[in-house]
Amino acid sequence: MNNAESRLQQACIKWVRYQYPDLIIYAIPNGGKRNAVTGAILKAEGVLAGVADLFVARACGGWHGLYVEMKTERGRQSESQKAFERAVVGEGYRYAVCRSFEDFEGVVRGYLEIRG
Repeated sequence: MNNAESRLQQACIKWVRYQYPDLIIYAIPNGGKRNAVTGAILKAEGVLAGVADLFVARACGGWHGLYVEMKTERGRQSESQKAFERAVVGEGYRYAVCRSFEDFEGVVRGYLEIRG
C-alpha cells in the first residue's frame, strides 16, 4: 500500500472507531515489501494475494460481512484483487473499492443501514 492509500485508510479507521465504537473492523496487512524469508513464512501461514485491505465483521442485508479495498483515485485493482472480489461476492460477502473518505463513509453507512 502506498503512503496516500495508507493515510486514507488511517483516516477511515479513525472515523469508524469514533462513529461506530462497537463495530468490528480490522485491517488485513497483506501487502508491502518483505524479504524472501518473511514472504515465504507469511505464505506458509496463509497470506493470500489479493485479499482486501479491510473487513467489517457484521452481517447486514443478507451479506455475511463487508470487504473494503482502499485505492487512490488512480489506483487500480490487481488481477488477484479482482479474483478475490469475485470469490468473496460469490460466497455472500459484500465488496467495495473506496477511493476517498467520502466513498468509504457512504459505503459503510449504506452497508450498516441494510440490517436484516
